[in-house]
Amino acid sequence: MDISIGFWLLCLFLVLIALSVPIAIAIALSSLVIMAFIMPFDAAVITAGQKLITGIDSFSLLAIPFFILAGNIMNRGGIATRLINLAKLLAGGLPGSLAQVNILSNMMFGAVSGSAVAAAAAVGKTLGPQMKDEGYDENYSTAVNVASCPAGLLIPPSNSLIVFSVVSGGTSVAALFIAGYLPGILMGLSCMVVAYIIARRRGYTNTSSTRLTMRQKLTVVWQAVPSLGLIVVVIGGIIGGVFTATEGACIAVLYALILALAYRAISIRDLKDISIETTVITGIMLFLIGASTIMSWAMAFTGLPDLISTWMLSISENPVVILILMNIILMIVGMFMDLTPALLIFTPIFMPIATELGMHPIHFAMMIIFNLCIGIATPPVGTALFVGCSVSGARIEEVVKAILPFCAVLIVALMLVTFIPAISLFLPGLFGLIN
Repeated sequence: MDISIGFWLLCLFLVLIALSVPIAIAIALSSLVIMAFIMPFDAAVITAGQKLITGIDSFSLLAIPFFILAGNIMNRGGIATRLINLAKLLAGGLPGSLAQVNILSNMMFGAVSGSAVAAAAAVGKTLGPQMKDEGYDENYSTAVNVASCPAGLLIPPSNSLIVFSVVSGGTSVAALFIAGYLPGILMGLSCMVVAYIIARRRGYTNTSSTRLTMRQKLTVVWQAVPSLGLIVVVIGGIIGGVFTATEGACIAVLYALILALAYRAISIRDLKDISIETTVITGIMLFLIGASTIMSWAMAFTGLPDLISTWMLSISENPVVILILMNIILMIVGMFMDLTPALLIFTPIFMPIATELGMHPIHFAMMIIFNLCIGIATPPVGTALFVGCSVSGARIEEVVKAILPFCAVLIVALMLVTFIPAISLFLPGLFGLIN
């Protein structure tokens, strides 16, 4: 098969993206056009339809709509305020305390809701006005919020880890979940280091002037623990082998619903809107997964992954050089493409290269997701960046300047994840999930 056809597949896809065609449509259409050049049109249409269906015919993918539903319930269930209060209790004594609280809140709420965008919106709406009142620069406070919200995509339960499991050929979801903790925490801590340095330079002091009594502190913890209990119940059950990731997602929905009703933050009538929102998001994501399956098949059929692998390995036989090059490509991709489609398209391309270099699939998963998480906070297509700016009212170009120090430190953290396998593999090995 002429391998240049695979090159034209990528070119056509990029042209459609440049023309603002929705990404799922661009993936499916470019793949179908290229397939029509290498087989009869009717066979191309039938094959594309089959791949679209088989791409989403996975039991593991059933976990995604349930985790989305659980996240949507939590978003409306008064969870953010309780987690922010806990974050204030934990980080209120640090220099630039409100910035530290913002980061810690994003880590907790992002993990509970499974959405970086939801975390940026919920935490930004609550803490943004408080930071402004305390004299924080608006662009800086927005940058703090945007840079730290993707940490929840690594800290489980995370739909991105489930997507990787499917597209990588069945990597253990339990192992991926437990592996995500250290890289996710590292991402959050990296942002906290930057916030600490900037607080010292700009004189952002500890604004937590209110002294809480022990009883008040216990009340804050008591109110937040049930929300964090979702992670303990779901992840503990999955790792312990009590239930699968899909069953754990169903339990997460039940847990979130009971908690939200107990807080009286939602009513039965609200479930209709929550269900509609979940259905729309699920439909978009599953169509995207199905369309990406078509492209993955087309790329494999044309030999494009082998071409890219041969090209990268011809540049250097040094694994360090190859991994740095891989990260640069992914970082550029992340600036122009959202995490899920990038994960679906580039995992089949780069995973064989990583495997040839002796990289464990779990380690590769942490590297690629960490890398693409940075792209969520960077222009020109950073979804978290746009949401964070819309919440705060700050100008994107000014926030981009303020976010550069965070991006620089996050890149250093990415290099640590890339070249220190133990960050990704220690916990799965400790729990006996990998050899």
